[in-house]
Amino acid sequence: MSAVRLRYHTIEFGELDIHLRTLRDNQQFSDDGGEAEALGISSAFWPLFGIVWDSGRVLASQMVCQEVAGLRILEVGCGIGLASLVLNHRHADITATDYHPEAGAFLAQNVLLNQGAEIPFTRTGWADAATDLGCFDLIIGSDLLYERGHVEMLAAFIEQHAKASCKVILVDPGRGQQGRFTRLMAGLGYRHSQHQPHDVEQLAQPFRGQILQYLR
Repeated sequence: MSAVRLRYHTIEFGELDIHLRTLRDNQQFSDDGGEAEALGISSAFWPLFGIVWDSGRVLASQMVCQEVAGLRILEVGCGIGLASLVLNHRHADITATDYHPEAGAFLAQNVLLNQGAEIPFTRTGWADAATDLGCFDLIIGSDLLYERGHVEMLAAFIEQHAKASCKVILVDPGRGQQGRFTRLMAGLGYRHSQHQPHDVEQLAQPFRGQILQYLR
């Protein structure tokens, strides 16, 4: 990773500070071994995991007050893992997943920066063969509905790892796939609600997305 520029910064959630080691910007790229290319990740998409997006900040903010006692929680497509770091600070039972080959290493470094307990991480795609992740009470994610072809895969992945009674929280910036995804989730027995986030004062631009909740 020596070819990329990094940034160290802190994101505040009220009295909670989360320290982050991220990519400097979305112009960074390093794939000397060709691992990302072999996974189908182009140079244009390579850096997207490693910076903080507004949807990720909104999800992390939701996790500051989310009820977590006794719940097994999965973050899907964690990217830099901001929401997982917030939950880890709260001593929640959090597991993170992402498809990117560098996401796990960045998450581990950020856990050390925040002096937290190790966060279990699995590198997996939504269409990959079944993993040993098991099932969860709460599944979360941000900006996951960005391509039409991913909607069915995401719903199937969630169903694979959801307990019979499960809550799903997704932050969607409004990429046009929410309706199809909600219909698929309804077919799996989930009730749907959505609302705009309120704690968005720290974002550089107005957030026009929605917090989607699915409950079964």
